[in-house]
Amino acid sequence: MKKLFCLILALVAVISVSAQQLPDVKVENIDGKELSVRELTGKPLIICYWSITCKPCIQELMTILDQIEDWKAEADFEVIAVSVDDARLKATAKAKANVFKDSFICLFDANQALKRAMNVSLTPQSFVVDSKGNIVYSHTGYTPGSEQELIDKVIKIYKKK
Repeated sequence: MKKLFCLILALVAVISVSAQQLPDVKVENIDGKELSVRELTGKPLIICYWSITCKPCIQELMTILDQIEDWKAEADFEVIAVSVDDARLKATAKAKANVFKDSFICLFDANQALKRAMNVSLTPQSFVVDSKGNIVYSHTGYTPGSEQELIDKVIKIYKKK
C-alpha cells in the first residue's frame, strides 16, 4: 500500500509539472532591461536557476556551456540562466554571467518573484520548457552527467515538431 501511495504521489508530481505554464513574471536581463519570461518562448528552453555562492550551479552551467555547440547541432533551443542572487550580490552575479552571455540568455531575479512563481526552493534547479511555454521537465540538484537529461528532453520535444 505504501508503494502504491508513493507511486501515486510521483505521478501527481509529474502531471503537475507537465501541466504548468511558464509564468508571466518580469525579470531583468544582463543589460538591465526588464522583460517577461514568457516573451522568450517560441522554441524549447532549458532554464537553470543558480546563485553565485552555489558551486554545483556554476558547475552545471559551465558543463552546459562546454557542450552547447554540439547540442545546438541537434536542436534549436535556448538556455536561460536565472540568477536568484539578491541585490547585494547582483553585481557579482552579473560579472560571473559575462562568461555565459554569448551562449545563454542571462536573467536576474533579485526579488525572487520568478523563483517563487516556479516553486524553486533549492538551487541548482533546472526546467525544460516546450515552445508553447509548457514546463515538461524539472530537476533539482546537479551531478556530473545530469545535464544530459536536459538535452535529451529538449531533443525529444524538438523532434516532435
